[in-house]
Parts: sequence; structure tokens; C-alpha cells
Amino acid sequence: MMGTLLAQNPELFLGEDLLAWLVLAFGAALVVGNGAALVRPPEQARDKANPRPPLGRAISMIVVGLLAAVWGLASLLGGS
Repeated sequence: MMGTLLAQNPELFLGEDLLAWLVLAFGAALVVGNGAALVRPPEQARDKANPRPPLGRAISMIVVGLLAAVWGLASLLGGS
């Protein structure tokens, strides 16, 4: 059933740019999630000695996410 449905309508979900949309979404989620964890750590931290996430890991994840988001956005804007 699914094979015949795809044969009749070969368009992909979100078009040909699905991978670029996913890279943009995951990159933006990394930036927003780690930024929020740095700005506003959880009130009820499990470990009282270290209530904030490690700064180096959070900054590196923000940088990786920013690179991925820019790459995804550039692929969407530059692609035809």
C-alpha cells in the first residue's frame, strides 16, 4: 500500500530539503538548550556541589549547534 502511494505521489516530506531542515532544527536546539542551561540552571539541582552544567561543554555545544544551524540555513537559502 505504501509503495503504491509513494509511486503515485513522489514528493518528499518538506521537499528535497529535508536534511537541511533537520540540521537547522538540531543546531538551533543545541544552541537554545545549552544557552538556557547556562543562563538559568535548574532550581532543584541533583548535585548541590555543582548546580550548573560544565561551562566548557556547554560553550562547545553552543558553538557546534551554531555551526550546524548556520550550515542548514545556508543550505536552505543557497540551494535551488
